Amino acid sequence: MAKLQHRLEQKQVLQPQQILQAAILQLNAVNLEERILDELEINPALDQIEGTNEPEEETADDDGLDWDQDYEFEPPNIYEKKEYKDMPLPQKKDFVEYLADQLNLCDFYTNERAVAEEIIYNLDENGYLAVDLELISDRFVMDLVDVLSILKTVQTFEPKGIAARDLQECLLIQIDDSKHPIAYKLINEYFDDVANHRYDQLAEKVGCSDNEIKIALDVISHLNPKPGEGHESAETISVIPELIVYEREENWVIVVNDSWLPEVQVNREYVDMLAGELDKKAKSFIKEKVDNAEWFVDAVSERRKTLTNVMQEIIKRQPEFFRGNLNQLKPMKLQDIADEIGVDVSTVSRSTRGKYVDTPYGIFELKSFFTEGMITASGEEISTLLIKRLLKKMLDEEEKQHPFTDEKLKDMLNKQGYPVARRTVTKYREQLHVPVARLRKQI
Repeated sequence: MAKLQHRLEQKQVLQPQQILQAAILQLNAVNLEERILDELEINPALDQIEGTNEPEEETADDDGLDWDQDYEFEPPNIYEKKEYKDMPLPQKKDFVEYLADQLNLCDFYTNERAVAEEIIYNLDENGYLAVDLELISDRFVMDLVDVLSILKTVQTFEPKGIAARDLQECLLIQIDDSKHPIAYKLINEYFDDVANHRYDQLAEKVGCSDNEIKIALDVISHLNPKPGEGHESAETISVIPELIVYEREENWVIVVNDSWLPEVQVNREYVDMLAGELDKKAKSFIKEKVDNAEWFVDAVSERRKTLTNVMQEIIKRQPEFFRGNLNQLKPMKLQDIADEIGVDVSTVSRSTRGKYVDTPYGIFELKSFFTEGMITASGEEISTLLIKRLLKKMLDEEEKQHPFTDEKLKDMLNKQGYPVARRTVTKYREQLHVPVARLRKQI
């Protein structure tokens, strides 16, 4: 028999306003514009303010912030969107269309062209064929040898190495056997030795001199292992800074770059309707829409205030950087900013993830100002970013015939006063996308 039990517990439940504020704060400028336009379409109680782009200057609020003391806030229309009516922008072809155009130069039958298009549309971001030939063969009811023949034709397209099924095939496509026979032989017959930098017995295996091996490896090093990488796609992703900061009269001015976005307000007609005589269902509908509109307007305003507060605190905590010493970042955590401005750490995280600031020294992602810290042998707290830069310098200056192991790099850093462990060096090296010493070795 079921029993009824009373239990007292505390739960923290987010209000709809808080959920909306978090969602709006997380959006970048481009996505925020889309969200505003969507909200204008679905909520009749939300209106766009027409015919004004005049910036409104923030003044001191009840939260105690004095905008005129050290930091100023003004949202001028710096990154205003422009319409080019007399000079249309040329359309750029994406990578797949670029390859498809090359099909017109081939003498394909209709079914063969369809297979070639299938191959092209199944290339991954690096330009490799991402589907088995057997599946294409089955789909088009064609012999595998015929599909392979079509693949070989596609592999003659530019850029060289495209449509390969693995790295070895990609490199072989790019090597001219008649001009570089040794390099071709190394990739074709001794690929594992080359890939793992096992050069000791390579000359003896191939039957040539060390100098010839060195020349062949130099040829291989200039091949492109990712022929599809770096090509423009149909959609070009642009970075629009959320914030602009600049120095004026020895004070830093903080600008929230959102004045080009549609400005919204609550429709007063709907607010007035709530005071009139309405049936219960209509009144409930209008109240819901008005509440949603008010929450949305407040969320956009709160986003502006939060971004400004976070940027203000970053400038305070990174004075050397904003004096022009870009390598002098102090250790700083998200929690430090959250404690100072009185918000949850998740709010700071949403404010900095995918958000950029335009400074006199370039455009930086907000999260790039946050680094871990460590104590040196002298007792000074420094950013781990400095250690990574020093490690990168050591790796760049090492003898490629005798590259440093992680243990050796640890000893070198320890001698300079940075007490790091070997596993820490390994972690930083991997973050710098540098392979292990064995793979960096050259002959």
